[in-house]
Amino acid sequence: MPLISVIIPLYNKEHFIEATLLSVLNQTFSDYEIIIINDGSTDKSVEVVNSFDDNRIILYTTKNKGVSHARNFAISKANSDLIALLDGDDQWEPTHLENLYKLYTNFPHCGLYATAYHKQFFNGKKMKAHFNGVSSDHFGVIEDYFLASIIDSIAWTSAVMIPKNTFENIGDFDEDMRSGQDTDLWVRIALKKSIAFSAISSANKIILDPQQHLSYSSNRSDRMKLFENFKNLGSKSKSFKKYMDLNRFSVAIERKLAGDLSAFLRLKKEIDILNLNTKQLILLNTPAVVIRLFKKVQFLLLRLNIYLTPFK
Repeated sequence: MPLISVIIPLYNKEHFIEATLLSVLNQTFSDYEIIIINDGSTDKSVEVVNSFDDNRIILYTTKNKGVSHARNFAISKANSDLIALLDGDDQWEPTHLENLYKLYTNFPHCGLYATAYHKQFFNGKKMKAHFNGVSSDHFGVIEDYFLASIIDSIAWTSAVMIPKNTFENIGDFDEDMRSGQDTDLWVRIALKKSIAFSAISSANKIILDPQQHLSYSSNRSDRMKLFENFKNLGSKSKSFKKYMDLNRFSVAIERKLAGDLSAFLRLKKEIDILNLNTKQLILLNTPAVVIRLFKKVQFLLLRLNIYLTPFK
């Protein structure tokens, strides 16, 4: 039985999946299997996967039911008790699995293991993710997951490893959510279990279409469910309230841009403005047409390797 099951959901990633798979096969840690769930791809993604000759790669094909179903299906097929997640267009540094496994062996009773990561826009310069109050040499349990995640999230889908018993105790990815399902799972885990983190950046978030990461889409209304799921936990701690308010801010801006003013106003009302910084307060009260102009400027700056964000 392999020590780690690497799970990759695959939907129309023919131009990315080769580099993603190579980044797994080039790991210094070799005791793993790769479970790929072809979620009804209509391009040549499967042909690319089949071009690899490695018996550690296991490919399943399902009807297109979304990334949460694909991940959950793969978890049910995994032969290891440790699940490492990777999206079909992201990449790992060669020591990523070694990094995660060291965390696990040193802190075996955690519910989730995560490493630091880089963001890479338009194949440009790699930019480090920023974690609040976390030292650059941190290796161990995070004292307050929610406080540490108010700039960039400690847990990111392509940089985490989760024991199977966490899913058994907490539940799987919510298949009713097409957006925000990862955040929903991280919150459920962090509320009940310890999270271990390595500040060594060993995963890369490849972003060739920032619209999918920095703007809005109609599907993101699903993220409203995130706040319904935890609405009775608002007073659990100040850091949890702040973390949720920052997520409310993000979704509120998306809802404003999508013309969903009722959802925007509801979220705005629920936010404690003391939890927002000056940039966030200004954006919350800025007309949608002006925010769209800001985003155009943001995309232009990204091509110059300048990343402006309201979260720091």
